[in-house]
Amino acid sequence: MVQVRDASAADAEACAAIYAPYVTDSAITFEIDPPSPAEMADRIAQAQSTHAWLVAEDEDRVIGYAYGGPMKPRAAYRWSCEVSVYLEPGRRRTGTGRALYEALFTRLTTRGYRTAVAGMTLPNPASEGLHKSLGFEPIGTYRNIGWKLNNWHDVTWVQRPLAILPDPPAEPS
Repeated sequence: MVQVRDASAADAEACAAIYAPYVTDSAITFEIDPPSPAEMADRIAQAQSTHAWLVAEDEDRVIGYAYGGPMKPRAAYRWSCEVSVYLEPGRRRTGTGRALYEALFTRLTTRGYRTAVAGMTLPNPASEGLHKSLGFEPIGTYRNIGWKLNNWHDVTWVQRPLAILPDPPAEPS
């Protein structure tokens, strides 16, 4: 049975291994060089300090992760966050992505965030379907925005509310 929990530096090697094929073999991410486990540990620590980073385990082995981070650096955006989810091969359409995102949304809401946004390189039917099923709505598409694997790629953006809280908003914690 899949369990979702907060990530730690001890999960960095597994997260880096899950992410590497997305970097080297696809345009799903626009990174060119896979991050090392040390870089991934830094990313986990940063996300945990301001937003959240979760992993999914199956039989004590990390099989996926999801995280939130700042949407934009300007102060007025601080109640919104960008979210991402990555699964090891063969784990799509198993409920793992949904479980990770649902737990992530709970953590982000608890911290005071109100809106989640996600970007997806097109085409990506699995990610498009997951986000739609979780209530994300389209907000726009950047056309031919990224050059990777000898092609231009579009990125579509979607958003969903995390929480409706009283105004003025409290600072995210």
